[in-house]
Amino acid sequence: MELFNRTYTLILGIWACSTLTGQAQDLPDLLSNRAIAQANYLPDFSYAGYHFGEDPLPGLTEGEVLYATDFGVIPNDGRDDSKALQQAFSAAHEVPGPVTLQLPPGQIILSEVLYIERSHMVLRGSGSGANGTTIYCPRPMSYFADPPALSELREYLVELDKRQREPENNLDLPFSQYAWAGGVIWTRQPGVRTKAYLDKYDAEPVVLCKVLTGKRGTHQLTVTSSEKLKVGQVVQIEWYNTEGQKGSLIKALYGESPLKIGTHHWNYPTHPLVQQRALITRIAGNKVTIKDPLLMDIREAWAPTMVEWLHLEEVGIEHIRIAFPMAPNIAHHVEEGYNAIYLTRLFNGWVTDVKIENADSGILTEEIANVTVSDIETSGEKIAHYSVAMSGVYNVLVQRLRVRNVVRHPLSFNTFSTKSVYADCQVEVAPILDQHAGANHQNLFDNIRVNVSLNGADEYPLFAGGGAGYWKPAHGAYTTFWNIGVTFGDGFETTRVVTLNGMADGPMARLLGIYANRKIAVVYGPDAYIERVNSRISDIPSLYQYQLDMRTR
Repeated sequence: MELFNRTYTLILGIWACSTLTGQAQDLPDLLSNRAIAQANYLPDFSYAGYHFGEDPLPGLTEGEVLYATDFGVIPNDGRDDSKALQQAFSAAHEVPGPVTLQLPPGQIILSEVLYIERSHMVLRGSGSGANGTTIYCPRPMSYFADPPALSELREYLVELDKRQREPENNLDLPFSQYAWAGGVIWTRQPGVRTKAYLDKYDAEPVVLCKVLTGKRGTHQLTVTSSEKLKVGQVVQIEWYNTEGQKGSLIKALYGESPLKIGTHHWNYPTHPLVQQRALITRIAGNKVTIKDPLLMDIREAWAPTMVEWLHLEEVGIEHIRIAFPMAPNIAHHVEEGYNAIYLTRLFNGWVTDVKIENADSGILTEEIANVTVSDIETSGEKIAHYSVAMSGVYNVLVQRLRVRNVVRHPLSFNTFSTKSVYADCQVEVAPILDQHAGANHQNLFDNIRVNVSLNGADEYPLFAGGGAGYWKPAHGAYTTFWNIGVTFGDGFETTRVVTLNGMADGPMARLLGIYANRKIAVVYGPDAYIERVNSRISDIPSLYQYQLDMRTR
């Protein structure tokens, strides 16, 4: 209650201040009505992004600059540059301080994975436009040597007999290891699993302390001992379902609605069900203050623990175009590995000004936090699996993504994604605001524009969610949609209302400012808070930016 009162008072203070200056804002009830706001929790999404959204992305970074041409990279000569690029990457990894590897303008040919395995490194091209840097990959990753980091995934796919079965299309093919992992540019922490799939490879986490008290939305925790902690350290807070199929942590995630809960929520009690990467800002005895608000309450039954989280920092990829040849579309989950960028184990990093053409997946992610991905464009004739996908992420901001190609999951929050944001994005064809199951919750679709072809229908599944049944429901509590603008390109011969639907099992969502160039109705279940349908919230175009301004002013 104390946190709510502080936040609510701050909102009213800003509103009152703007009123005095003649700039009164037309706030929705969820922000302006105390009773409604108290009954419908709205997360603070403003901590998403590089340095918690408080610092701009670096321009010209400090440190040594290496030029790829000094290592034998010759653009536009039609020859493979992989070996020269590997030498340049090796040299960059040996520089003791911050380093930028500068790529020349023109086309560079790449047929091997380039791993970034150190902090304070920037891979910079000469621009994503016609006169900039193009990394051209003539072959998919399925023709590369198998990455050792994906050996557990390969074993998992075989052991669980993961196959794409479509009898109506005479199709029965094994899943590809590149359906949701891998990229020709890949950030990774050496010696750390990319993602856990099989229990037999589990190792004991490095436990720093147990967490004793703390309330969702606050910043202070009480721990058993702060002896292994220090200010500036990034740790992972973990919550476990120790109570089985009807556990209270499951109820906290999904509420009281009678939803079908997938077996992964209780079959793996030694795996955390909820995770938060947290920056420690203050330690006083056994009182620990973290930078951003606590994701969940601290309860003894959830065995809350603070563990070591190994990661890279200050890694950037910028100003390049990554292109693949047009290749046959085989099937969903059978992608050959035309994947551009794979971000893993990264904190306070960025990808900006990147254009990606004919990819299976543009940018894939796993276990990253406080990363900004901005000014990205995906295009091409190939049917893609993902554009920029969020999986296992925390406080990640994807901003100004333009999806110009057909993508099965154009904007997607996947397993364990929390407190992350798609903002100011545009999906030009076959849009889906996908939530892909796996305890993903408290995420934001913010100020999104989509183009829809109805093809004679009076409804469109804009909110359709994917994911495996063992991880259902499609999402947990407090997923938020703010100012979602729909442009229909057809269907104007009728005045019938168009229904936007597709989500049957995502509980306690918040949908505000869903509007279109035709009258619409919104159907979203269960226990959704819906406000301002057919009306854009013009005074607050972006909830993320509004909350950031409110927090930092």
